[in-house]
Amino acid sequence: MPKTGAAPRRLVVAVAVIQRGRKVLITQRMLSDSFGGMWEFPGGKKQAGESLERCLVREIKEELGLAIRVAGRINVVEHRYPTCLIRMTCFDCRVLAGEPKPLECADLRWVLPGELSKYRFPPASGPIIRHLLQKEASCSE
Repeated sequence: MPKTGAAPRRLVVAVAVIQRGRKVLITQRMLSDSFGGMWEFPGGKKQAGESLERCLVREIKEELGLAIRVAGRINVVEHRYPTCLIRMTCFDCRVLAGEPKPLECADLRWVLPGELSKYRFPPASGPIIRHLLQKEASCSE
């Protein structure tokens, strides 16, 4: 059990928002992972000496077998969980080559932003979901 007042473990994560038409790619976490069975936007932990963009290219290749291009930063989300503080940088990404396969995740889906509420996501994903819903609403005006 951590000492009271001990600094929480810090995680730096890069997340990809990959869209195909109006649909966005989400992946399901393995049951053995933290938040097992929940859905997320693909990505992963940054390694020492690695840029966030490079991390994302590596993680998406490992997890989904896709070659991507990082097109731009969407937002940065900081969220405190009981055991860690996560800093998640979200990027708009484009598929360069490949078709996604669940190589290191339980499942994957292409869903409309309005369908995201049907899936359970970890709390830190809330700002990304809101961003996609606002983007969809502004496109339909």
